[in-house]
Amino acid sequence: MTSRGSKATARPSSEARAVARTQTLIKGENGIGTVRKTTLPGGLRVVTETLPSVRSATFGIWAHVGSRDETPALGGATHYLEHLLFKGTSRRSALDISSALDAVGGEMNAFTAKEYTCYYARVLDTDLPLAIDVVCDMLTGSLILEEDVDVERGAILEEIAMTEDDPGDCVHDLFAHTMFGDNPLGRPVLGTVDTVNALTADRIRRFYKKHYDPTHLVVACAGNIDHNKVVRQVRAAFEKAGAVKDPAAMPVAPRAGSRAIRTAGRVELIGRRTEQAHVVLGMPGLSRTDDRRWALGVLNTALGGGMSSRLFQEVREKRGMAYSVYSYTSGFADCGLFGVYAGCRPSQVHDVLKICRDELDQVAEHGLTDEEIDRAIGQLRGSTVLGLEDTGALMNRIGKSELCWGEQMSVDDMLSRIASVTPDDVRSVARDILGRRPSLSVIGPLKDRQASRLHDAVA
Repeated sequence: MTSRGSKATARPSSEARAVARTQTLIKGENGIGTVRKTTLPGGLRVVTETLPSVRSATFGIWAHVGSRDETPALGGATHYLEHLLFKGTSRRSALDISSALDAVGGEMNAFTAKEYTCYYARVLDTDLPLAIDVVCDMLTGSLILEEDVDVERGAILEEIAMTEDDPGDCVHDLFAHTMFGDNPLGRPVLGTVDTVNALTADRIRRFYKKHYDPTHLVVACAGNIDHNKVVRQVRAAFEKAGAVKDPAAMPVAPRAGSRAIRTAGRVELIGRRTEQAHVVLGMPGLSRTDDRRWALGVLNTALGGGMSSRLFQEVREKRGMAYSVYSYTSGFADCGLFGVYAGCRPSQVHDVLKICRDELDQVAEHGLTDEEIDRAIGQLRGSTVLGLEDTGALMNRIGKSELCWGEQMSVDDMLSRIASVTPDDVRSVARDILGRRPSLSVIGPLKDRQASRLHDAVA
């Protein structure tokens, strides 16, 4: 600091200019539900939600990387890396990592998606410092040894085989490929046998160093916690690991873009000797930032989101032609999907598809009734609240919100947005989404004659 009489002012270093910035994003009542965010020097963001009435806490770190960030030669690298971060650091072996949480009755896991990866631990509130230390150590100090890469390759190939043995799961990967084709969003998160076998320790290390920089990470913690303590412990862990390379670095922005899906009428079939035919009929949906997503959520709930939904009533209750039938939406940063899944006897696949297509066309042309919309709004509001009744769900909400939207929305605001959806909103989005020509993916024991007829379902 210089005196007023100084003629020249020394420019502060980046370390001096870079300070932690803390904001209260959502003000809860009596501290309950308060969401706070601190951005640390180096670009690491720490978001917390306080829930003093529980005795647990969930701590997670979200990485701004998913399978859509992979080149064809790196297919499956994000998921492979998820496995390897549990294999050991310079401070802990794989056994040390798992036994540390087991010793306090904690739970630890991770998941990889197309646009993000998350590592988390759920523990008693008194054991939160341990969870923070272990998870931060994994994210900043993974060794990625060649012998670990070789050992884990076998486990990942078994996971791929397990998925392929479940056609009800595999058909959704097929549908993504049907809609997106051979680009990252159309490829499986796990990769393929060929791409996983081709990955080397050196390639994975480079991928790790590129995408696990603090600017690409969001720390999220929810439960009976103190925000300032969490921030201090996280900051100490990252500084101890030497993970902060540039104190003046800023966090990466949420993904953006405007990818248009022009796929229509595509059909992809995989013949398998299964007891059921597994079917997904669908079309392009909405991105996760589209304001119409609230209306689409109501439409999805009414059409195939519960036992009173149209598809469930028409396919299962009235005709008994499927045990599982539902609709779903997937929203990405720049595009989305809307799909209808059904599992049925191969001999009935054409009838099931006709019923589903007829219902989609009916709703696209005439919309839903006011009664259906009111019921769907009530169901969606209730399921939203009930789905946030544990610290893990709260951690997921605030972590994903910061990473994907760069903002937080209170539960009351979410409920208000759902309640504000009008019948005209739902009918408008139904025309836009369901009025498009669908595409179709099927896995099952289909004969040539049946396969040729399936193209009629999307004509």
